[in-house]
Parts: sequence; structure tokens; C-alpha cells
Amino acid sequence: MRTAGPVVRVGTRMMFVHTEATWHAYIERELPTRRSPLLWMCADGLLLFDTDGLGARLAAHARALAAAGPPPVPADEIDDCRYALTDLLDDLAGSTDPSERLFIATELVRRTAELALAVSGSWGGGGKWLARRLETTAPEVNARLHHGLREALDGRAESLVTVVDEVLARAGGRFWVGYKRAGTP
Repeated sequence: MRTAGPVVRVGTRMMFVHTEATWHAYIERELPTRRSPLLWMCADGLLLFDTDGLGARLAAHARALAAAGPPPVPADEIDDCRYALTDLLDDLAGSTDPSERLFIATELVRRTAELALAVSGSWGGGGKWLARRLETTAPEVNARLHHGLREALDGRAESLVTVVDEVLARAGGRFWVGYKRAGTP
């Protein structure tokens, strides 16, 4: 049995080299998280080296997976997000320290963006990919989160709280009473 040659992809400043087996292993691990940098690099990136057509086949497969969308978010994961956001909103309401407010507000923005993508059935991401996915999927939420963050850092949290509550409402609202998770032994 012949082993296919490597597939080489170039990111902004890095080169990623995969065999078919390693590519599938990464994708299988990343897809359930609904965040797959490799999938998007292969779907949208530049293929540099492909002597046997494997790279083109994997790129086509990546485009098909990306177009099909991510797997649904489990209900308990949505509840975990709702609880975490509810807790952060409570922390923000009780914070008078600008340093605390910085970290609370930025965490609220990140987690709200993740929940907005999850409830819309969109792919997620981290760092720049979270910003890109949110801008593509929900540009109005993205703009309002930016505005709300600036206001919250200046001590006016109302606009940030409003957009967080609107995203929470799409997922079932704030979740405090009745939330429970079993601890690990």
C-alpha cells in the first residue's frame, strides 16, 4: 500500500505539514469543538506542494465540511455558557475597581461572542478567528460588543449588559437558579 506524500499549508508565518492520517486525526479531534483552525486553513488556504493530488482532495473535503457547518452544541454546554455569563454579569454589577472591570468585561465579550456563534449554529474560533467568525455571522453583535466594552471600561456597563442579555435571551436567558453540575470524584 502506497502512503500519500505530505500536504503542506502555509499560515501567516508558519508552515503546516500533514500526512493524510495526521490531517484526519486533527480534524476528527477539532470538529466536535466546532473550532478547527486546520479545517479553515485547508478550506481557504494556499496549497503549496501536492505531487499526488492528496492536497487537492483534502482541500475539497475541508471546504465541504466547512460548508456543512459545525455539529450542534449540546444543551448542557449552552447551560454552562449561560451560567458563566450570568455569573460574570453579577460580578460586573458589583465591581467598582477598574482593573477588575477590565477582566470581567473582556471575559464577558469573549464568552458572549462564543455563545452568539453557538446559538446561531456557526463555527467558533479563538483569538482572531473568534473576531472573524463573529463579524461574518453577527456583525451587529460584534459592533455592539466592541462599543459596550469601551463603555464598560469607562465605568458605564449598561450597553454591554444589554447586548449580553440579548444574546443570552436567544439561548434561554440568564441562568442562575437551578443550575447544577456533578463534581468529579
